Amino acid sequence: MQRTVWLVGLMGAGKSSVAAELGKQLGCAVFDSDAEIEREDGLTIAELFARDGESAFRSRERALIERLATLGAVVALGGGAMAQAGAPEQLRASGTVVYLRARPETLARRVGSGASRPLLAGLDAAGRLAKLRQLLAQREPSYMQAHYVVDADASNPRKLAREIAARLGELRP
Repeated sequence: MQRTVWLVGLMGAGKSSVAAELGKQLGCAVFDSDAEIEREDGLTIAELFARDGESAFRSRERALIERLATLGAVVALGGGAMAQAGAPEQLRASGTVVYLRARPETLARRVGSGASRPLLAGLDAAGRLAKLRQLLAQREPSYMQAHYVVDADASNPRKLAREIAARLGELRP
């Protein structure tokens, strides 16, 4: 069985799009952790945050990671998943972790108004950029524990998936 490939990085890095392309290239299942949680709970991530708070959401996320770890799939994780206590070690042990690194300016452009992003909702453009910079400063030490770091600023999802697949070839028999 192939190991799970975990894609990590901040919102707007392209994890979901790259996961879809990488799954095609590797011929394996693809999961988006936020979409899975929304499907299971019948609520959007923003609604879950508003109703139950971030810690309850993180608990759901941890449980989902445990279930997905054994599938040998490509998984796009939510931006905060890797930054939770013990997550870098758990993810590294259960698969290959790839950090899609992008500059805050790129991320801000990609997330747009951020209305569906609980941590950005209600902020103006300057506020969203400041929040993304803050989140990156907090989370990057965790992200940098990934097996691979790829620059997601300028590349399209297909090209990034090819680059990741080539790097994964170094680990696979």
